[in-house]
Amino acid sequence: MPEAADYDGAWKETLELYLQPFLELCFPHIAGRIDWSAPVEFLDKELEEIVRDADLGKQRVDKLIKVRRLDGVEEWVLLHIEVQAQIDEGLPRRVYQYHHRIVDRFGRLAVTLVVLADQRPGWAPTVYEDELWGCQVRFQYPVCKLLELRTAGNGLEQSENPVALVVAAHLAAQSTRADMDLRKRAKWQLTRRLYERGYGRKQILELFRLIDWLLMLPESLEVAFREEVITFERETAMPHLTSIERLGLEQGRQEGRQEGRQEGRQEGRQEGRQEGQVEMALRLLRRRCGSLPMNLESKVRALTVPELEKLAEALLDFSSLADLEFWLQGR
Repeated sequence: MPEAADYDGAWKETLELYLQPFLELCFPHIAGRIDWSAPVEFLDKELEEIVRDADLGKQRVDKLIKVRRLDGVEEWVLLHIEVQAQIDEGLPRRVYQYHHRIVDRFGRLAVTLVVLADQRPGWAPTVYEDELWGCQVRFQYPVCKLLELRTAGNGLEQSENPVALVVAAHLAAQSTRADMDLRKRAKWQLTRRLYERGYGRKQILELFRLIDWLLMLPESLEVAFREEVITFERETAMPHLTSIERLGLEQGRQEGRQEGRQEGRQEGRQEGRQEGQVEMALRLLRRRCGSLPMNLESKVRALTVPELEKLAEALLDFSSLADLEFWLQGR
């Protein structure tokens, strides 16, 4: 079985890359009140200090963002966004505490938004209340329930918003925990949608990375999925799909770095990183150029990490072994 889906990492990156589309999909009434011509600022370090000072423990996904109002008021507003992937009965109290501390720390207006990314229909706490002897606190905050986005309006399938694909991947990751074949089909459907919508290479790479992050597959099914992607590329002659190959090499680098971290030694990190890149490079070279003679394979295995990174870019234009030989001679 693959590792558990990294909801935290995928959502943190989604908010950083696609803040405006995210708000337009999940909180359209908020998105329409922000001046998107002004730069936004992510206050990660400041939020870490608030969390540490509050002694509330590690939460799921929190982002603190400074945006400018669109209504003509010359004032910055702090957006506090939390993505909660599990049922947590203490959620209302926690977001109230965060909101209060943010306002107290910065002396500015703040808006707290909560994404409920759990699997329980109907669980949607929107208010924190506390009362004693006539002293009452009531804090209400907007929520977006991802399960409800799937059926609202035209649903996620027809949405042109790129974050809809991330939401669909998130929901698919939750619903396919016990069926990896079904997860592979869902992953392929979402990946194919990237190209059918005509996104550019950069956006395809960004969105695929998020989809891949959420819909992790066992190794055997991942290999089959990659072959399906390559076949689709050849049949449709879509040049953007080569971005998936580049991503594969990046994953090889990440796997190598992870192996090195587990060994706990600098030497292990370097060797692990190089081994991951070598194996991924050889796999992609075989797909593009056919079977590699032993002498060429040995030369690839002898490349340094910087040389492998250059090869990762160059091999996207290879069509034969002659291209590889020419590159090796001129490196």
